[in-house]
Amino acid sequence: MNALIKKFGVVVIVAASMAGGLLAYKSTQYDFKTFNGNTYTWKELDGQWVIINYFAPWCAPCLREMPELNALHNALPENTYLFAINYDRQSIEQMQEMKTRFSIALPLIMSEADTVLPMEKPPYLPATYIIGPSGEVVETVLGEVTAEILKQKLIEHKRAS
Repeated sequence: MNALIKKFGVVVIVAASMAGGLLAYKSTQYDFKTFNGNTYTWKELDGQWVIINYFAPWCAPCLREMPELNALHNALPENTYLFAINYDRQSIEQMQEMKTRFSIALPLIMSEADTVLPMEKPPYLPATYIIGPSGEVVETVLGEVTAEILKQKLIEHKRAS
């Protein structure tokens, strides 16, 4: 009887350890991370509208549209997120310098090997993607955009859905 209780205790401890390990593993999984450390999964963004802008500090049109994207970020419609992602991978230090130098206020996605986005890297810049509530790209805008253009496109897509 005493041996049976010991075996049961070991089984309970092993099962609890495995469950704890699985929970810890799942809590560290994400699809993308922003410069400020926030992590996101596409599952948690389900039902939301997401705008992702690809840019680079060597792209003049990208830098011209950044104040527009900052303005849109400060006046986002309900259920809408806006992110920017640098076309090239950069270190934390490089991103901080770029964020400061170009006055980038919107969240920056860290371009990492395991970053998961619902689109391929664009063929040229700037490129802006509107992702609908189902997680699929509903519009691709290649070239410079304004806050007003993006707001209008969002309104059109929201009406159509």
